[in-house]
Amino acid sequence: MTIIKSFAVGNGDTFYIDHYSDNFTIIDCYLYEDDRDRIVDEIKKLSKNKGIIRFISTHPDEDHFFGLEYLDQKLGISNFYCVKNEATKAEVTTDFEKYCELRDSDKAFHIEKGVSRKWMNMSDSERGSSGINILWPDPNNEEFKNQLAKAKNGESPNNISAIIKYSLQDGVDALWMGDLETDFMEKIKDEVNWSQVDILFAPHHGRKSGQVPKEILELLNPKMIVIGEAPSEHIHYYTDYNTITQNLAGDITFDCLTKKIRVYVSNEGYNLPYLEKEDNITDENYVGTINL
Repeated sequence: MTIIKSFAVGNGDTFYIDHYSDNFTIIDCYLYEDDRDRIVDEIKKLSKNKGIIRFISTHPDEDHFFGLEYLDQKLGISNFYCVKNEATKAEVTTDFEKYCELRDSDKAFHIEKGVSRKWMNMSDSERGSSGINILWPDPNNEEFKNQLAKAKNGESPNNISAIIKYSLQDGVDALWMGDLETDFMEKIKDEVNWSQVDILFAPHHGRKSGQVPKEILELLNPKMIVIGEAPSEHIHYYTDYNTITQNLAGDITFDCLTKKIRVYVSNEGYNLPYLEKEDNITDENYVGTINL
């Protein structure tokens, strides 16, 4: 089985995919001091016997790379995947310096629409594919070039976010969209190959500013939307879809099996009545199953 985990880290994102293979993937990090040891210790334990460990940065914003210096100290990041960019900041933090160091090093691999790489989405006799594909960005797209220029000038990097899809054969399809904003998604909606997914991690932590346009949502048709920990007054709740809110659920773990996904949360008493319940699962953190 594959495990996808979304940590409750406040106003930021930290995910991992513990692949049912020799791969381990971390997507973004927001590691505040009070909780970083717990998260990093878990990642180290699960990844210690993996042949390939990659860190994928959706975009260079502090709430997506906070604690990167610490993570690199503890883990040693040797595969750093990011959008090719020259983003700058008016206020340079230690973690942004680490981001730039990795971005501009020989450890970096630049992700863009349709890119192939062993063992991200290619297999060989040594190990299998991790099932990760990049749907965006297109470096030749003029709207994207405009956003790159803004990021280089120290403006928001939200709209240089990558769109990342993970697919498990006969199992889950999950999608990450970084902090893409609604207006920008409208501009690129015809440039991305949108297809049905099971789990959608709502962009911009579920904020209204990152509301996924209706036309795109209809193509994605997610079975569950994960809403991050944006302040409640700023959240778009996607009332026409089944959702899980990280503010209430805590850490969310997706146990991805053939034709189903078992969902676990860290906060006691959280309930998702729309999920089916398997009678043989006795774990008190189990909240239900998504059948595929």
